[in-house]
Amino acid sequence: MSAPSRRPPEAVIFDWGGTLTPWHTVDLPEQWRVFAREVHGVPVDARDMPVEDLAEADSLAVRIHEAEERAWSRGRQTHESASLGAILEEAGVDPAHDRHHLALAAYRRYWEPHTRTDAQVRPLWQGLHDRGLKVGLLSNTIWSRAYHRELLQRDGVLDLLDADVYSSEIHCVKPHPEAFLAACAAVGVDPEAAVYVGDRPFEDVHGPQQVGMRAIWVPHSDIPTDQKVAVEVTPDGEANELLDILAIVDGWLAGR
Repeated sequence: MSAPSRRPPEAVIFDWGGTLTPWHTVDLPEQWRVFAREVHGVPVDARDMPVEDLAEADSLAVRIHEAEERAWSRGRQTHESASLGAILEEAGVDPAHDRHHLALAAYRRYWEPHTRTDAQVRPLWQGLHDRGLKVGLLSNTIWSRAYHRELLQRDGVLDLLDADVYSSEIHCVKPHPEAFLAACAAVGVDPEAAVYVGDRPFEDVHGPQQVGMRAIWVPHSDIPTDQKVAVEVTPDGEANELLDILAIVDGWLAGR
């Protein structure tokens, strides 16, 4: 007895970090040392700074890093979302501090080389639109919608995005089913007619398949061991580079 045919896709929804951006290994404690030293006015060449000022800055960096690690751990265990503001508040950062905006700017500069959109995104998204498909984005992130959109605008792809959902603005993270349902609702398609693309088997293959979506795995990220969750999954498609997705989708549109 043959398996029932599936609906052709009407939308493709993407993960962001490590999928739409090339994978980078990031020194996560360093991001907060950059932030904290700006809060305390510590220059890059800090050899002449009092030891006490350096110690205070480094202590703040450790507190923020530990708060962020707890937030991501909760996400993997209970699928609870988090935001940058909540993490900084937990670490005791005062958003009214007169150097807070400078620290945030330094933090963003640190991330600048790690947030660049893959060069294949625009031709891929244009190809999906040419086939009549919608394009969406669903990201596990602590950053705001506005900041993500600034990055997409900077790299010239925001105009091709039909809808986007960020875990920082909802109560859960992937692989919680409600995250994927929210993304499908945002692009206006049923899960059975949607495809999800991502680089992590637990969040990006297991997660969407729970709600009936197809899942394409992009296996090009060197995910740290402490961020991996063991899961037995088989993706519906595998793309070694982003433009491979067009051929996979063409097969589904043709009923293969």
